[in-house]
Amino acid sequence: MSGSRREKIEAMLKDDPQDVFLRYSLALELESGGEWEAGLEILEQLARESPPYVPAFHMAGQHLVRHGRIDDARRALREGIDVAREAGEAHAAAEMAELLTSLGSAGEG
Repeated sequence: MSGSRREKIEAMLKDDPQDVFLRYSLALELESGGEWEAGLEILEQLARESPPYVPAFHMAGQHLVRHGRIDDARRALREGIDVAREAGEAHAAAEMAELLTSLGSAGEG
């Protein structure tokens, strides 16, 4: 089932390769299919674009936490909180702040 969804997303991306939501959806499919680094790369691209895609920061943080990269997750979340606040997306900023807080001192040397 996951493969067919991924194939559909990839087919739609051929028609519209800059579609932010399709690229975000592909990143999620890659993560669920075990290709988390490829998914993370897409999320990082979305976060660097102008304007940055705010949900990409949160999802990148979640991916990084799941794969034990806590310090990288903190950086992604802090940046995402700043970007979300600048964009007036208080709810997204609050969700990322909650995840950041939940990390506590995990992963710190």
